Amino acid sequence: MKKIKIAIVDDEKLIREGLKIILSTYDDIDIVSMAGDGYEALNICKSKDIDLVLMDVRMPICNGVIGTKIIKDEFPDTKVLILTTFKDMEYIQEALKNGASGYLLKDSSSDLIYEGIKAAVKGNIVIHPEIATNILNHSSIENDVDKTLEEYDLSQKEYEIIKYIADGLSNKEIGEKLFLSEGTIKNNVSTILSKLNLRDRTQIVVFAFKNNLTK
Repeated sequence: MKKIKIAIVDDEKLIREGLKIILSTYDDIDIVSMAGDGYEALNICKSKDIDLVLMDVRMPICNGVIGTKIIKDEFPDTKVLILTTFKDMEYIQEALKNGASGYLLKDSSSDLIYEGIKAAVKGNIVIHPEIATNILNHSSIENDVDKTLEEYDLSQKEYEIIKYIADGLSNKEIGEKLFLSEGTIKNNVSTILSKLNLRDRTQIVVFAFKNNLTK
């Protein structure tokens, strides 16, 4: 069984150690290393083979938002999953824009965090339901769906794909929902990225929430 190699990043040692103890109970999780800020996390990625960085947001020296950016810039295949007690909307959206695979709260159950890790490693977007609701409630853009689709020249099929991406589904899972091949969905996602002038799926998620396309 191939284990998921994880680095835990939090400025509080007690939190790091607690997460290590909890996650080490899962057979397919391997806690490779731990760090206290984003710069230390980047150095770990340079020296070790890391599949996913489980990272706090508010840390001294280098917070999780900046940490996500510098890690994704050098190691685009390494997933970053934000885990925090804070529900700050600016941090959430900036972390997602910088390439984070998702955002969970520290008071989540161990199983929810574990499932979030597995989903992120598979390439899915992981967003805690409470955070998703907050993003919607704090949205500064109040467009109806039709207006948004017209503005960005999005088809109904592309709209459905955007919603499924925001729900955390993979290309294969979206294909099964829409009775299309995984390759077709991949091509559609590329078209959506081009139309919206976005870099990746995480930015599609941010776009979907800000424009109320998830309902």
